Parts: sequence; structure tokens; C-alpha cells
Amino acid sequence: MTDPADLVVTNAEVHTLADPDETHEAFAVRDGEVVRLGSTYDVEFLAGVDTETLDAEGRVALPGFIDAHTHLLNSGRSLVHADLSAADSPAEAVALLRERAEAVAAGSDGSGEGADEWVLGFGYDESTWAESRYLTREDLHEVSETAPVVAFREDMHVAGVNDPVLDRLRGEMPDGDVHTEGGEPTGVVVEAAVDPVYEAIEPDAAEAEELLRAAQATANERGVTAVHDMVRRSKAPEVYRDLDLADELSVRVRINYWADHLDSLIDAGLRTNHGSDMVRTGAIKSYTDGSLGGRTAKLHEPYADDPDGTGTWVVDPEEIRALVARADDHGFQVTLHAIGDAAVDAVLDAYGGTDAPGDARHRIEHCELADDEAIERIADLGVVASVQPNFHKWGFEGGLYADRLGDRRTDANRLPAHLDAGAPLAFGSDCMPLDPLLGVHYAVNAPSEGQSLGVTEALRAYTLGAAYAGFDEDRLGTLEPGKRADFVLLEESPWAHPDRIDEVDVALTAVDGDVVYDGR
Repeated sequence: MTDPADLVVTNAEVHTLADPDETHEAFAVRDGEVVRLGSTYDVEFLAGVDTETLDAEGRVALPGFIDAHTHLLNSGRSLVHADLSAADSPAEAVALLRERAEAVAAGSDGSGEGADEWVLGFGYDESTWAESRYLTREDLHEVSETAPVVAFREDMHVAGVNDPVLDRLRGEMPDGDVHTEGGEPTGVVVEAAVDPVYEAIEPDAAEAEELLRAAQATANERGVTAVHDMVRRSKAPEVYRDLDLADELSVRVRINYWADHLDSLIDAGLRTNHGSDMVRTGAIKSYTDGSLGGRTAKLHEPYADDPDGTGTWVVDPEEIRALVARADDHGFQVTLHAIGDAAVDAVLDAYGGTDAPGDARHRIEHCELADDEAIERIADLGVVASVQPNFHKWGFEGGLYADRLGDRRTDANRLPAHLDAGAPLAFGSDCMPLDPLLGVHYAVNAPSEGQSLGVTEALRAYTLGAAYAGFDEDRLGTLEPGKRADFVLLEESPWAHPDRIDEVDVALTAVDGDVVYDGR
């Protein structure tokens, strides 16, 4: 006799995403695993006395979204500190920072004990402002001339800082990454000059837990059931494991450690895929170049708005090759940030020097300006293209990429070319913002036909494709018998409304069949 299910979901429009055309009306879950798909009539035979029945009332059921590139601490910071993504001008960004400064100065109990604490804002995007410029020390002095104030650009490769920050950290900032006018710093710092700021504001374990809990709740609200989180010199791994032991994680976490952790990971005997059902060791992560927003992505040809500039090597190709060889030799997947075409080529040269890059599933994060030859090499090597489709928001005529790249703006993020070449394609958000349906929307409604995917292809990249990037395709990424019961219910069908997928609401999110968000 078949044991009863723990949960049956009925009256749904179930898209398994295993077969692009496969749909069902219901499914059953036992011990956190999908055990049956079919009609409501068929699945209800597994309902016992203690079975919970969830009537989807016609909603769309999908596998839970897997975000293949997150920074959950930073996502949490935007929820706790000033969220500058809401600003539509430098003046509004300053106003939001001033509000945060008042809250910090008051202290949590109104005592004023927070007066010397950092005032932090995250997520501004000057490319959307009529006055399109970075925030400077002069802007931030309107917030405070005594407390340290930092405004991080959305890409986290650029920050604005005031004099108290420069006074504390200027000696640790490489001169080439500190913008100046007339020999004086403007307060705009990029790339390696941002690193000392990160280190200075790194939260302790208690604060990290607060930030990660906030980010986890937001992830669940947006249908995310698993993340590949990029961590560096933080308490996040400790917090994730503590939450896992306490059974308080509602997202599965794959920790991609920064390269400066590699020796410690080797000494600890860790390897890619070690861990529990909820927290696993992922890849070794590093930069190669910077960002298009900061004009530091490494290009073969100059920027359209900087004829003398081709970007920056954050880590030069020789170091990249050495890192890849060492990590690969010790059983680690490697994932390298590469945005410009020159950076992508350097990463592929490094991966091509390993024995089996496809078996290791080495990854390129962003991979924005890969040309045809590079995409063919990605497919031939079996390298995973870990792409952020939400970056298409900068690719429309008159947008940031038009400024930086000119006619080359439609050469960025050519998503169909990867699938046509047979390259593994995984989607993530980079927490800009953490919102898979926004990413799916931009993948479907990209600036040009050569950059656009169909709805099913885009959803599969955010589910099965991301699962593959994390060696998880046998347990996650589709709604099939034998897979973990991580799923979402959507209020509307993305297929029925392809022009407004970003407006589709998540009604419910479940991990292992347990509801972790219910917005019905």
C-alpha cells in the first residue's frame, strides 16, 4: 500500500520545466520530495488523514527559483540601511542618507549613542538620473562632516565617501582607484579602493545574522528557494551553518568563497559540494575586471565615452591562471567575474589550461560581452555562463550601456547565442535587485531580438540552469518525482503576460514542501 502524502497541491497549473511543454494539475509531496504529478483526481488518492491539502485556486506552480549569483549580506543591508535604489537624483539620495544619519545618531533607544557610527546607503544608479554622476564627498558632507558616510553604487564597484572615511582609510586605498580633481580626492573610489571600506563596515556575527534573516525573508517573498552566495571575509558562512543547525534556514545556500579563503578551505579539507542538505561549499570566486558602470570592465576596444580607456584588470591574467590551476587541483569549482570581452577571453584561457573544465563546471559570472568565438569556446569547454538578465535594464537606447558601449550595447548579454551554442546557462540577480521575475522579464523583453529568450527558456535558466551550475540538477530545478519539493505559486501566468512578467506576484513559496512565504 502506498503511504499517504504529507502535502497535496491541487487545482494548479503545474509547469515542471523538465519538459518545456509538460503541465499537470496537481502534485503530491512526501518527506520533502515530490512523489506524484497528475490530475487533482489522481493526486488526491494520496491524501490521508494527516495530509495537508493546498488548493492553488488556478495559480501557476513552478520549481522554486535558484538565484545563481547573490550577495545576501548586501541585500540585507539595503533593507536595514538607506536604500538608495529608490533615489531618482543626487539630492534624493542625499535626503535618504540624511534620514538614515538621523536614525543612527538617535541610536536604537534614542540615547544618541550611535552618533559616531557609519551612515551607509546602498544601491544608487546614477545612469537613471537626469543629473547622471557619481555621489561625491561634497554630496555626503551634506549628510555629515563628522560621521563616516558611504554611498555604494548598485554594482558595488563604486562608492562615494566623505572626509571622515578618507581620513581613516586613504592610506589603504590604491591611488589609481581614488578619483581626483586638481590633485584632491573627489570622494569617488572604485575597485580596490572600495575594499578597505568593506572591511571597515563588515558586520559581526550578530549583525550579520540580522541582515541575512532580512534578506532570506525577501528572497522567499520573491520565490527564491536557493541561492549561490558570494562571500568574502564575512561571518556569513558561520551564520548560515548556525541557522542550518537551528533549522531556521528557508533558502538553500551554496557558499562561493572568495579566492583569499582558498588556503583555509584546503587546510580544512573542504571541497566543492561538501555540506548538508541546506548549506554546501560551492566555488572559489574572484574578479578579473570591474564593471561597465565604473568603466573598469576590461575591453578589447575603448569605451565609447572614454576613447583612451579600456578598463582595468582587478586581477591580472597571470594571477587568474595560477588561481584556477591551484583551485582546480584541489577539487574546487572556480567562478570568475568577467564582464568585458578581454576579461572573458582571459578566463577561458585559464579554464582551457585545466584537465576537465566541464566536469568541474567552472563558471563565468556576468559574461556580458562574450563574442561569438568566446561563446563557442564556453560551449566546447562546458563552462557555465552565469548571467544576470536584469542587467538588460541598462541596455536600451539612451541607457548606461549606450553611453559606455555605443553601437556595441546590443552585443552585451546575448542570451540566445549561449543556448544556440549548447553552453550551460544559469541566471542570477547579483541582488540588483534580488528578484527572479524581474530578471525573467528582462530576458524575455530585452533591448533587441538577439538578446531575448522565450518565457520557458528564461524560467529554465533561473531554475534548472542554476541548479546545474551548483551540481544540483538531480535534486532541484524541476518539479518531478524524486526532486525536492521546492516550489512557488504565481498569481498570474508569465506565458499569458510576457510583456509584464515583472508585475506578476509570488503568492506562495515552499521549501521541502514547507511553506516559507504565503502572500495569498
